[in-house]
Amino acid sequence: HVQLVESGGGSVQAGGSLRLSCAVSGLTYDTYCLAWFRQAPGLEREGVAVIASGGTTTHAGSVKGRFTISQDNAKNTLYLQMNNLKPEDTAMYYCAANIGGTGCSGGYWLTHGEEYDDWGQGTQVTVS
Repeated sequence: HVQLVESGGGSVQAGGSLRLSCAVSGLTYDTYCLAWFRQAPGLEREGVAVIASGGTTTHAGSVKGRFTISQDNAKNTLYLQMNNLKPEDTAMYYCAANIGGTGCSGGYWLTHGEEYDDWGQGTQVTVS
């Protein structure tokens, strides 16, 4: 299994920025998918962005142009840069890993959380 630990959440005013980090350990496969999901109270979990091991990215329409997913392989870290934050971005944010996944681009990987094998504990983002 892969261990995932998120950090970087906090409270910010609308229009502000945050960068979330997810420390990834135990990832021994060359092919994988790493993603960010979020869940607000009373709402269903929502896929935010996914990145394939080859670097291809997909972002949800609600965050496109404002959020950017990236990875630093040397540091074994997944990032989510969030700019121009809005109150509706308030949620618990989770990183997730699919081991051995290939071709993980497109909306499918944002709407099928069951495809991910491991999840972090989450980091809270509050926008006011």
